[in-house]
Amino acid sequence: MIRIQQLKLPVSHTHEQLMEKIAKTLGVRPEKIQKYKIRRESIDARKKSDIHYVYTLDVEVKNESSILHKKKHPQISLAKDIPYQFPLDGTESLHHPPVIVGSGPAGLFCAYLLAKHGYCPLVIERGRKIEERTRDVEQFWQTNQLQPESNVQFGEGGAGAFSDGKLNTLVKDVKGRNQAVLDIFIRHGAPEEIGYQSKPHIGTDLLRNVVANMRRQIEDWGGTFLFETCMTGLEFWQEQLTGLHCIQQGKSLYLQTELAVLALGHSARDTFEMLSHSGVWMEAKSFAVGLRAEHPQRFINESQYGEKLAEKLPPAPYKVTTNLKNGRGVYSFCMCPGGYVVNASSEQGRIAVNGMSYSRREGQNANSAIIVTVTPEDFEREGPLGGLEFQRKLEEKAYQLGNGKIPQQLFGDFEAGVMSSSYGGFSSAIKGHHGFGPLHSLMPKELMDSFCQGMHQFSRYIPGFDRADTILSGVESRTSSPVRINRNEQFESNKKGVYPCGEGAGYAGGIMSAAMDGMKIAEAIAKKYRMLK
Repeated sequence: MIRIQQLKLPVSHTHEQLMEKIAKTLGVRPEKIQKYKIRRESIDARKKSDIHYVYTLDVEVKNESSILHKKKHPQISLAKDIPYQFPLDGTESLHHPPVIVGSGPAGLFCAYLLAKHGYCPLVIERGRKIEERTRDVEQFWQTNQLQPESNVQFGEGGAGAFSDGKLNTLVKDVKGRNQAVLDIFIRHGAPEEIGYQSKPHIGTDLLRNVVANMRRQIEDWGGTFLFETCMTGLEFWQEQLTGLHCIQQGKSLYLQTELAVLALGHSARDTFEMLSHSGVWMEAKSFAVGLRAEHPQRFINESQYGEKLAEKLPPAPYKVTTNLKNGRGVYSFCMCPGGYVVNASSEQGRIAVNGMSYSRREGQNANSAIIVTVTPEDFEREGPLGGLEFQRKLEEKAYQLGNGKIPQQLFGDFEAGVMSSSYGGFSSAIKGHHGFGPLHSLMPKELMDSFCQGMHQFSRYIPGFDRADTILSGVESRTSSPVRINRNEQFESNKKGVYPCGEGAGYAGGIMSAAMDGMKIAEAIAKKYRMLK
């Protein structure tokens, strides 16, 4: 097939116009085009006077070699793809199924590949399966009664199951893992468009079904899931893993295994503490904290697209970032077009927020975390768990400021240091109990000042971003893991048979990068061990 890149068409183009543009680019009549496949679709909105779609397409047409010979142009080339290949050259024997701890994207994709290739993985998950977990989360948002083991952080699908479901990543991919992840999602119920959109997302409503379908496929291939099963300890013999101690619905459970993948997620704080006490090497790492900022989605659309196209294009995303003179970075994170701010707490007496969108992104507001970088130098506690303690203290203070609810404040009042008493030109799109609180007293002064500087800087790119009635909610503290569990070039920790994996272990930062890291761990296992069956 012939690949055409940088093919531009107006926003309101038709299928016929696309076909005509393909034919003109190749120098053939439209009827000579046998079929085409969109490989990438994006919106170029850099110039408001010339917003257009940009495509990369693979086109099947007769006499391809002749066309390629005649049309010497960098826009046209022979289509070449990198097929993903899973290694199967391990020689060592496994005496027990590999255990995967956690069923977020990292654990799920690791289990998927291992099950597909005959390793019969056992997945243990401290939370509930996605159907039950969804009911628990909805009930929490309605009643404010937290289930510590079944919430936005814990349960099948991981934290990403209650997010915008973004599927783009900055991870360099030379082995085809990125496309393989998208293909697997599509195979299990995700819309085909995610395979070519420049900024694909599934949405929390569709992602839940995809997760459940992947679980069923893993089980059909010989994998096993144990829900409501929390790992509480590791057992070793001469530095080699021999088993896991667990609690399953209040009862002790011991699992014999010589291989455990720690796909924990960034909120498994009690597990991080246990691993540290067990001699697993880890270190504190930098991350970022801040507040969720809400704006009307119409306001963001007009800023990004202009007034004429604000209602004709999909809800607009944005990405803003700046580096301040004090050395802090301030940037947007997990931006949710047409989304909701949600209570994402997982511990009693602490408040953490996140953003979430459904597949259609039909909410009235856009929200994003505006976060400030912190480093181990900011942590009061020394050692690998200093960042964890830093997060907890912020979340405890947020809980107190909101009297157990999500504390909110308008940006103008936040900067002036006064309580808000009502919303301004728009109301909050939020799930979970909430109320006004003095968020201006939440963070250390340098972080608060950095946040305000960032908001004003971002108004240079999105005029009015720092409008006084911007709704702030806090605290956004779970942007990434506060620790990194060290691993070598073979992906093992200092304890043999223990494979740190994904976002919680400090090696990923979203659904796609976590899924790809899970794939890397599955590959490392397959390179060393033979399949079980």
